[in-house]
Amino acid sequence: MRCCFNVLKNVLSISLLVLSFSTIAQSSGNFKTKQLQHQRVKEAYQAKWEQLQKSISSLTISPNNFDIYLRAFKKDQKLEVWIKNTSSKTYTLLKTYAICASSGYLGPKRMEGDGQVPEGFYTIDVFNPQSSYYLSMKVSYPNQSDLILKTNKRAGGDIMVHGNCVTIGCLPMTDDKIKEIYILCVEAKNRQRSIYIDIFPTYLSNENLSIISKQYPQHAKFWESLKPFYDYFETTKTLKKVFTNKLGEYYMSSN
Repeated sequence: MRCCFNVLKNVLSISLLVLSFSTIAQSSGNFKTKQLQHQRVKEAYQAKWEQLQKSISSLTISPNNFDIYLRAFKKDQKLEVWIKNTSSKTYTLLKTYAICASSGYLGPKRMEGDGQVPEGFYTIDVFNPQSSYYLSMKVSYPNQSDLILKTNKRAGGDIMVHGNCVTIGCLPMTDDKIKEIYILCVEAKNRQRSIYIDIFPTYLSNENLSIISKQYPQHAKFWESLKPFYDYFETTKTLKKVFTNKLGEYYMSSN
């Protein structure tokens, strides 16, 4: 796993983790088949999959065996979809989608009801083909860092990438665009791969980081912990494992 905890507190936690992965392994082979039983997913494939396959193939990537990585940028209202052959290490940008509505302000989500879009390192862990927001995919907020740094008893949850172009703390798309993003993620998930989604305040160039840190100095230290991961991907187009220390700070290993 890319994101991981420093310490698993007891044997029970380890057993539950193993059981979770075992359950995924048993069920995910039929994931696409089960998704296609739902009318909205079926319609999305009929409308979008042929052209998406052509776009993927044009990058010399197999449309039958690829990995997906998502990057979201709150200030810029962009969601990037990166893709690679499963056997490859480096990603290539497939498409950039407009996030069509927003709520809150720059900075991480720290409590339930604050209207904030989270910032940090997550996965897509639930798919809802019958969502009230057309199609939706749940982001794994709160992560370990969020649970440590929350400012209220409840950190909140139910953060989605979804359609219907309305939001309180989510990453909304138009229904037309969520069709593409959803089925791309279904294809990746069908092969038992974690789908990582990193959410940044903006594109973290040195200049941009300086600007937003002056605007929101209370978040400057947190954003500095995001930047090494942003820079690493910008340079290598590969992902680095994310660790969380006891203070809730992100860090990467030197290996």
